[in-house]
Amino acid sequence: QVQLVESGGGLVQAGGSLRLSCAASGNRFSLYAMAWYRQAPGRQRDLVATITSGGLTNYADSVKGRFTISRDNAKNTVYLQMNSLKPEDTAVYYCNGVYGSFATWGQGTRVTVSS
Repeated sequence: QVQLVESGGGLVQAGGSLRLSCAASGNRFSLYAMAWYRQAPGRQRDLVATITSGGLTNYADSVKGRFTISRDNAKNTVYLQMNSLKPEDTAVYYCNGVYGSFATWGQGTRVTVSS
């Protein structure tokens, strides 16, 4: 089982960029399907992007063309590169990993985009 720790959040102006990292400890990280979710205040947690163990990616329509998910299995880390940030991207971003019937979450990292 892996444990996940996110980092890289912060305050950025609209139009700026941030890169989030999610470091995994434990075994079999390369076998996990990974994802980034986000939760804005008062709203449900929404899927942002996914990456399979084989590297296939998928994105929410709201972030297509602006965000890029990637993984480095040698470093047990998944990334979310966020460009052209908008105030509506403000949220707590969570890393998620799934392997078979096991799912795990990180503690979240806050991203605030000012207008």
